[in-house]
Amino acid sequence: MRTDYPNLFLDDTVVDRYRDVVYAKGGYAAAISARQRAFMRELVAREFAAPPVHHDFACGTGRALLMLGDLVSDAHGYDVSPAMLRAARDAGSTAELHLVPVGGAPPAPARTEGPALVTMFRLLLNAAPAVRDRALAFAAAALPTAESGLLVLENHGRSPSLRHLGARRRRGEAWFAELTDGEVGELLSRHGFRLVGRRGCALTSRGWYRRRALRRGARLLDDRLAHRLPSVATDVLYLARRTA
Repeated sequence: MRTDYPNLFLDDTVVDRYRDVVYAKGGYAAAISARQRAFMRELVAREFAAPPVHHDFACGTGRALLMLGDLVSDAHGYDVSPAMLRAARDAGSTAELHLVPVGGAPPAPARTEGPALVTMFRLLLNAAPAVRDRALAFAAAALPTAESGLLVLENHGRSPSLRHLGARRRRGEAWFAELTDGEVGELLSRHGFRLVGRRGCALTSRGWYRRRALRRGARLLDDRLAHRLPSVATDVLYLARRTA
């Protein structure tokens, strides 16, 4: 796993590729994003009696902010990359965007009133342990009690899963990282959170969508079964609340 992952997205060219290639229309990441959007909108309507404040940590190009912009009372995006924040603004996000330092103490969440939703998409998997702890410390500050709101974390390389079957072939490659349910659970517990739910967003891996012969079947499998089978899903959302 690369240790310079946060610094990578300081480059405008890399950010453009992330937005235009990784999330290309019809591709694997875009399909997952569409499922996540539908679920997150249902979740906000179900779990919050009043529109919450949305804090999106490692907001990147504003994907999660744009998913929920019309369902929240206020929104704040936090990222270490000026290039990512510019891309979020260019995409149409009206959230207040905060540039945070790459290292050091966890940044303080914006001071807000009322219930809050904290999201972290595509952060944990490739981040170093210290970065994961820093992110969860931010979430704990934004959600000081069980009644404060909800935390949603994405693991886009869960083990075990179908993606794991490629681990032996790709072992040693810088970008092949895996994260277990147990590791996510330990991280949550260490920062005073308890797991309250999981949602599978894909059973297959990116390679299935690259092969024309498999693409249609993979999309059908993911659309119909991923949400029912989080225990074997490749991409999973974890829902958590503070224990106190």
